[in-house]
Amino acid sequence: MLVKTKAIVISSLRYQEKSLIVKCFTESDGLKSYFIRDAFSTRKNTQKIAFFQPLNILEIEAAHKNKGSLEYFKEVKLAHPYYTVNTDITKTTIVIFLSEILHHCIREEEKNESLYHFLETALLWFDSHDEVANFHLILMMEITKFLGFFPERPQNENDFFEMTEGVFTPYQSISCLSIEETNLFKRLIQLKLDNSIKSFHVSERQTLLKILLDYYAFHLDGFKRPKSLDVLKEIFS
Repeated sequence: MLVKTKAIVISSLRYQEKSLIVKCFTESDGLKSYFIRDAFSTRKNTQKIAFFQPLNILEIEAAHKNKGSLEYFKEVKLAHPYYTVNTDITKTTIVIFLSEILHHCIREEEKNESLYHFLETALLWFDSHDEVANFHLILMMEITKFLGFFPERPQNENDFFEMTEGVFTPYQSISCLSIEETNLFKRLIQLKLDNSIKSFHVSERQTLLKILLDYYAFHLDGFKRPKSLDVLKEIFS
């Protein structure tokens, strides 16, 4: 089946010496993996490899056999060329980190237009704004809505967040955050991209990042901490 759709690049992996395997989250079909034969063999193909940088938004025409095997591109172009993401070291680092997060948490090959549209809108906002220190935290929180473990809305009388059930409770247990961590977490839940400027200090962001990674690990079997985590911490230290 020949499909025209937009797609967000999740990861790309060099295969053998000349080829490339690209994993994309497509608007039409969810997660798909594509094989690009001889991607490194000619100057023309080498130039196109720039299309497959993490979280680039593409317009593709592809042959989808839908048999669980690798698919093939017919045509590829950038749907929304970034203006700042690939030139700003902070943004580039955030994008690499988030692409790893998405790689480990989007696993099903099924259509999810609402998640696709959320990610595309968020990435375009990210490219066009300067104050982005909290972007990865807000995105990780919002993604839990689509993955099925968004925390319940906080109740003022409940001082502790219980990680395994995703609820706020008046009683502390071994799987609960401390009062201080819970208060930070409550603040993050309330944030949207447009109201997040200067919401947290550096140390608070580091704490929230650890909480979110732990929360993902509680709710996603086999979730792995991104290899780029240390680089991200260094950028925001």
